[in-house]
Amino acid sequence: MSMSSQGGAANLAAGIPGPAGPRGPKLAAIRRLELGQSFQDGGEHYERVRPGYPGDSADWLIPARAQTAADLGAGTGKFTALLVERGLEVAAVDPSADMLKQLRRAYPHVMALEGTAEATGLADSAFDVVSVAQAWHWCEPLAASTEIARILRPHGVLGLIWNQLDTSLPWVHRLSRIMHAGDVHKPGFRPVIGPEFEGLEHHVTAWQDALTPEDIMELTKSRSYYLRANDATREKVLGNLKWYLYDHLGHAPGEAIGLPYVTQTWQAFKIQGPTPL
Repeated sequence: MSMSSQGGAANLAAGIPGPAGPRGPKLAAIRRLELGQSFQDGGEHYERVRPGYPGDSADWLIPARAQTAADLGAGTGKFTALLVERGLEVAAVDPSADMLKQLRRAYPHVMALEGTAEATGLADSAFDVVSVAQAWHWCEPLAASTEIARILRPHGVLGLIWNQLDTSLPWVHRLSRIMHAGDVHKPGFRPVIGPEFEGLEHHVTAWQDALTPEDIMELTKSRSYYLRANDATREKVLGNLKWYLYDHLGHAPGEAIGLPYVTQTWQAFKIQGPTPL
């Protein structure tokens, strides 16, 4: 079956979203919504400046016999790309039409739907793998877990992936603070997932992305803090970055900088219900 075929797309999208499930604290939900709204537009800029993901992350996550995958919070398709490259039939879900426009342009054979991790619009038991890359912190984890368990096949895999600056290096730690890269996890972090899953395991990939100082400033402009800030705050952030990169660290305009990243990949398996008597 090819997801690019009419039958495959119809089968995988035929399901009705499951119940919303338990909600987190009201203020936290409002905060997630407000921050997430900052990514509704700007898909072209996001695609151009945000890093991809190391192939090692997908190789560790995807079971050998997997055939289908759903990428939730797919954005412009940064992690979707790894699923496609590994021959999986992929459905991509994101609440932003602008982000999905970029994804469809790059991957025309991927079924791309507007939706959320809590209400995907995908079919029951249709996927071997569900990935959520750089987006789980925007989700209500218990409601999303219930929905993901609904669309996963028996023994299906949930993958949660984060790209983070390697703040174990002092110069990167200071850079992350200037950039307001708030998605750097504290030591001992474990993502919250619902009771539908078990066997949570962790994998780390260290790698570097080659960027110029100008690229780093553009990367900063794609962060939720910058997108929601007023003009004065944005000017201050960019001014601090220019001082840090050019004056303090001594980089020249256009110079290639190896920006260290750590990609954290988490894997959990769908729990099966009791065997019928």
